[in-house]
Amino acid sequence: MTKVIAVCGSRRDGSHTLKALRVVLDAARAAGAETEMIDLGAADLPLYHPDEDEQGESARLTRKVRDADGVILGSPVYHGSYSSTFRNFHDYCSFDDYEDTAVGLVAVAGGGSYGATLEHMRSTVRGVHGYVVPQQVGIRKGYEKFQGGELVDEDIEERLVSLGESVVEHAAKLDCEPPVLAESD
Repeated sequence: MTKVIAVCGSRRDGSHTLKALRVVLDAARAAGAETEMIDLGAADLPLYHPDEDEQGESARLTRKVRDADGVILGSPVYHGSYSSTFRNFHDYCSFDDYEDTAVGLVAVAGGGSYGATLEHMRSTVRGVHGYVVPQQVGIRKGYEKFQGGELVDEDIEERLVSLGESVVEHAAKLDCEPPVLAESD
């Protein structure tokens, strides 16, 4: 069975990023994947230190990424980029954790701009050999899209659902054995 996890890079109570990732995971589950959420706001994850082997829950959390076929990363937009919470977790990850993994991206902005955040996330995931699926979801004015704790924008919901389905589809393709080429006479 395809395993898909989501990693929420927000520490805010009532996080719109966490709510968006739940929609993506629900869609991945409906597409047949086993799913799990990693809420970094609730994790014991000290600031990354390159001279320390394991810190807090770092080994357990990076193992979850390594064992997953698909990963959906979500971050709020802070100062035109991703959150320090996302970055800190990502610093713990390596090539081994993301190799042959389909990765979906979600960025939630309080204002109108999320493009640079998605680009920064794409670049850092590619840097650890993750396969970023072509589809990503950026959400402008998150406070308008989530009201009363619920997503109220149908277009955004459709895009999040499609992202969950896409990650499952790409994860299954990456999991297939490469074709054996016939020898030439």
